[in-house]
Amino acid sequence: MSKPTEMMYRALTRLQHGRDGERGASAIEYVGIVIIVGAIILGIRALGLDAVISTAIGNAVAKVVGGG
Repeated sequence: MSKPTEMMYRALTRLQHGRDGERGASAIEYVGIVIIVGAIILGIRALGLDAVISTAIGNAVAKVVGGG
């Protein structure tokens, strides 16, 4: 295998498999997800959409189980 081809192969392998020894999500990634979900929930509450969403989910469930 030529040197440029070998370098390209190694680069593509690293992209496919991630960095050496890195597995799963780190604590910082989990904290980021919690912050994003919290911001979404606060936005829903601030806009007063919680009752609208709750009613829509209740109606959808009632249709699925045959109660509405």
